[in-house]
This record gives sequence, structure tokens and C-alpha cells, in this order.
Amino acid sequence: MSNQETAKDRVERGLKQLWYPVLPSYMVSNAPVGITRLSEEIVVWRDGGGNVRAVEDRCPHRGARLSLGWNLGDRLACWYHGVQVDGAGIVADVPAMKECNFTGKKCLKSYPAIERHGAIFLWFADDESVPPAEFHVPDEMFVDDCSGFLCMQNWKCNYRYAIDNVMDLMHGSYLHAVSHSMAEGDKQAEMAVKPTEHGLIFEKVGQKGVNFDWVEFGHTSTMWVRLTVPYRKRYGGGEFFIIGFVTPVDEKNCQVYFWRIKKSDGFERDTWRFLYRNRLEGLHWDVLEQDRIVIESLVKNARSREHLYQHDIGLSRVRRMMEQAARSQVEALPQSA
Repeated sequence: MSNQETAKDRVERGLKQLWYPVLPSYMVSNAPVGITRLSEEIVVWRDGGGNVRAVEDRCPHRGARLSLGWNLGDRLACWYHGVQVDGAGIVADVPAMKECNFTGKKCLKSYPAIERHGAIFLWFADDESVPPAEFHVPDEMFVDDCSGFLCMQNWKCNYRYAIDNVMDLMHGSYLHAVSHSMAEGDKQAEMAVKPTEHGLIFEKVGQKGVNFDWVEFGHTSTMWVRLTVPYRKRYGGGEFFIIGFVTPVDEKNCQVYFWRIKKSDGFERDTWRFLYRNRLEGLHWDVLEQDRIVIESLVKNARSREHLYQHDIGLSRVRRMMEQAARSQVEALPQSA
């Protein structure tokens, strides 16, 4: 396969050298969980201290799924023959044989894991020996005067379509025209792109704080999007942030993670969190469901049959950035790879 073909395949399956959210925290307790992310089959579990571990979901003995096995804390035991593998992908023990030649050997790929804001993130890289980059996301996910809720949904589409959807500002005025937060503003607009240190800001010219009027795309040690959407006065006014990530599952499926965040403190925070759970969360899910239905129903090979116009310069620019990143990553691979 040529470098060009390899880069095309990489951008479709997911860029590497990045942190990706792979599961909400509540989905991993004592039992090991088998997942597919970036077309890689992985098992995730918690050790005795509650820390997340992740390795290939494959017993190095005969290829049975470790996710079907037992959690022994710092290691998993295969259900098939009891082979034990630790969180570094090293065979810790082969109970069925007194002395086994692959005991103590690293036989599986392991994934650095961190847990932030109610989600588990894994580091996906080409070279496992290189330490992961520092975890970097927008400030709103960290600062004390912000409070938020995580929303995750599985979409039956390539992850790039989900990113395109967020970079498409104008769909808010049409697809979400009856939404509690996206029903205002002009249905015509001119768009502009502003480069940033880590990506770009795509925005409507002359309109801000009215609808879905701007979005930032960032490529740091993660790939993320950041935007604000205003509340109508009947829902308290002001605006809330959305910090989003899209994680490839395979070429035809992805997960979308959105943190809905509002700057608030004290009694105002308590009021907003109560209001969100009791009045707003269902409305937000409705908006996300509208996006999912449209994106999943796009015609086959939609990207190759498009006719884009000026409103699409944001998503076009992001596509190019991702394709350039894929080419750079492929060119950096050892020739043997």
C-alpha cells in the first residue's frame, strides 16, 4: 500500500498520537469491558485501586477474548486457559504450566488511560514506547466556575461526518429551527475562518450570541470542538458551552461525546443543574437526535458527491487539516511498518 493510500485509510479510521474518549466512566466497574475504537479491539477494566487499565482484547495464547475473562485487579485471567495478562500487556502467569516460555514477555499492545470529567480517555499511538502527550482540552472543562454534564451517543456513520456536522453552522437555523436554543437569528449569513494556535474558528459574520454562530476546532493532544449556544429568556437567558469529541469506532461507526457546560457558581450553579436535569436535558437530547437521524441517513458516499458552497469553508478547512495530519503521520512511520 502506498503512503497516499495508507494516509487515506488512516484519516478514515482515525488519526493517531491523540487522546480519545472511549467510554463514560460509569460503564466500567469490576467486570472487563470489550470495545472497538479506531478499528482496534481493546479490553478495559479497573484494577484494585479503581484505576483504568486497557490492553488488546486478545489472549496471546490462542486469541480468546480477554474481555470474557476474570478481573484479578492488576491483571486479567483468560476464561479459556487461565493465562494472566497485566495492564502493560505482559504475560504475568500461565497457571496451567509450571514454566512457560512467554511468561514475563510483553505480548499485547497496551493503552495509557486517564479519567476526566466522567469519561475514560485512551492514548492511541504508532509507537508505544513514546510517552503520551500531556492531556489538553479547552479550559471550560477544568475551571472551577464551570459546571457541566456529559452526553454520549453512538452514531452509525464514519466519524468525519460527525465532525463535519459540528463545523456546519447553518444547519442550526434549519434542522433545529424549533429548538429552545437555535430558533433565532437570520437564516442567511456570510462565513469567515480565523486561524488559531491549535486550529481555527469558523463564524457567522455580524451575528453572535443569537444562534449556533461560531465553532472552534482544536487539534492538540486531542481533537475537539468548542462552541456556545444561547438560551432563550424563558429558559434563563445567557449561554452554555458545548465541548465535543468524536471517537471513531470503525470506518462505519463512531461515538460523539458532548459536555454541556455553563459558567455558574454557588446558588446559580445549583439552580442551573436542577433546571438542566428537570427541563433542559430532554430538549438537548432532541437536538442531538435530529443530528443523528440526518447524518445516519446521508446517501452512500455522500462526501464524494457533494457540491459545497461558501458556508462550507469551515468543514473543508478541517478536512484538509486532518488529511495533512494523516500524511505527516504516515510519512513518519518506519519503512518496515
